[in-house]
Amino acid sequence: MTFIGYRHNPDQFTDYKQYSHRLAHTPLAPANRRPRRSRGSHVESDRPPGARIGYARVSTDEQNLRMQVDALQVAGCDRIFTDQGISGADFCRPGLDAALEQLRPGDALVVWRLDRLGRSLTRLVDLINFLARREVDFICVMESINTQSPGGVLVFHMMAALAEFERSVISERTRAGLAAARAQGAQLGRKRALSPAQLKQALQLARTLPLTEVARRFNVHPRTVKRMLTAHATLANSGAAVPHIKDASLCPNVKAKKE
Repeated sequence: MTFIGYRHNPDQFTDYKQYSHRLAHTPLAPANRRPRRSRGSHVESDRPPGARIGYARVSTDEQNLRMQVDALQVAGCDRIFTDQGISGADFCRPGLDAALEQLRPGDALVVWRLDRLGRSLTRLVDLINFLARREVDFICVMESINTQSPGGVLVFHMMAALAEFERSVISERTRAGLAAARAQGAQLGRKRALSPAQLKQALQLARTLPLTEVARRFNVHPRTVKRMLTAHATLANSGAAVPHIKDASLCPNVKAKKE
């Protein structure tokens, strides 16, 4: 992370996802009240309101930040934070966290292009909504997005609608894929600790061996063996069909659960 024009302690960073919930439920201080400086905070309380905090990012160490920094300086940024060599898909970035930490109500976060802030539309909308809850504006130089103006708010609402559509499409595809997998007999979720054949062997071994020894032979935890044998015994006692296992007799070391 690189900061231009301000001294910052790099040891204290906060991901906006971690503290946005707290801020969303905390009433903002009156505009005429000087903000209190909390312990560990690096926000200057004596700077003028309405500051523009710039943020620039490049994905590789070989790329140059100079063009973005120059554009942000022309846009009137008072301070500029940067991240170099970090992908836009990752929203946990030290430079971005430091920039968000500096913002106060009435300030504006400025980026050169929208993809410099991030490449996920849904997470971009979440971030801009987070800024709005803090009464912080958002300005994107190249895309002409400025939430200080009605036109910029309209563009943001269009982005939010597209993000919601993207969420719906992803959710629908996920549900359809799960339904198709179930129809083809695929097992969803975590892989079983014991296969049907191993479970049959465990049933036979549990007649004469302690569960700890049975678990050791299959390289699983004893609780895992007990849980699977108990479930099998309960299913056998209920009279339901026990798939893949012909021997449904109970093991002396495992008691079936009472209905």
